[in-house]
Amino acid sequence: MTFIARRLAFYAVAVWAAVSINFMIPRLMPGNAIDSVLGRFQNLTPGVVKSLEVEFGFHPKGSIFSQYIQYWNDVIHFNLGVSTSQYPTHVSTIIGQTLPWTLALVGVATVLSFTIGTLLGIVAGWRRGGWLDRVMPGLTVLQAMPYFFLALLVIYLFAIKLNWLPYGQGYQLGLTEGFNWPFISSAVTHSILPAITIIATTIGGWMLQMRNVMLTTISEDYVLVAQAKGLSTRRVMFTYSARNAILPNIAGFALALGFVVAGALVMEIVFSYPGIGLTLYNAVTSNDYPLTQGIFLVISLAVLTASLLADVVYAIADPRARSRSAF
Repeated sequence: MTFIARRLAFYAVAVWAAVSINFMIPRLMPGNAIDSVLGRFQNLTPGVVKSLEVEFGFHPKGSIFSQYIQYWNDVIHFNLGVSTSQYPTHVSTIIGQTLPWTLALVGVATVLSFTIGTLLGIVAGWRRGGWLDRVMPGLTVLQAMPYFFLALLVIYLFAIKLNWLPYGQGYQLGLTEGFNWPFISSAVTHSILPAITIIATTIGGWMLQMRNVMLTTISEDYVLVAQAKGLSTRRVMFTYSARNAILPNIAGFALALGFVVAGALVMEIVFSYPGIGLTLYNAVTSNDYPLTQGIFLVISLAVLTASLLADVVYAIADPRARSRSAF
């Protein structure tokens, strides 16, 4: 409990810092969020300008401290202002519409990549020098390949050349979003190529890390004792070797889940996938400060939550971590 209490205190400070920085950055930049809106109109009365400033979350008449307190109140109530590029839609509404797309695609792809890569790494480490160990460098090369390059190759091969799968958008235009089979099947089909891109560029890292730790673990005394007892190869490999070797991968997986919220920005741009990554890109290019600020805040909180989860999971899996200093 002491370990968890220390970590909670640390992450409470981290959350305060993330929200405070997110509050200050737009206010340190020249102009404000409504400049792009005001530029579209002429002869606006002071009352209209003041109303727009309040609606977009800016309170120039108050002190910076009062604005800071109001911003915290807005964050607690998930009132992140109004988007300037999609006026009058609220930022929270836009995030609520795009975040599920990213979670469904990048989240599932990350879980599959971690699971497949870890299992392959276990086998490659246990059977060092085997065929799987020899083909592993090819998978790590894919990890070094840029998202957009591999995505373009995948689109050309499977969508254009072979015409097996669609690309672009999250589902076929004209369908109604909801829990109906035409929409779900179309969404799954449109997500296959982006998922292939994510898995292909990340699976090598999970496999290499697991394989390297396995090589260290299989030489430990408790593994040799288990083999000397005549236990089955499967039990020694998974129960004794892999169970201890997987600890670093578990911590890395928890952090990877935090970055799922950020989405694969380049991948979503290439495939025009309606996730939060593409939304962030559009917000930045259109100077939509409220939307950009809201997405950055959600990403920051997601990464911090995932980091806390990684600490807790690691402490449960490895009791030795609880006795170490939390800072």
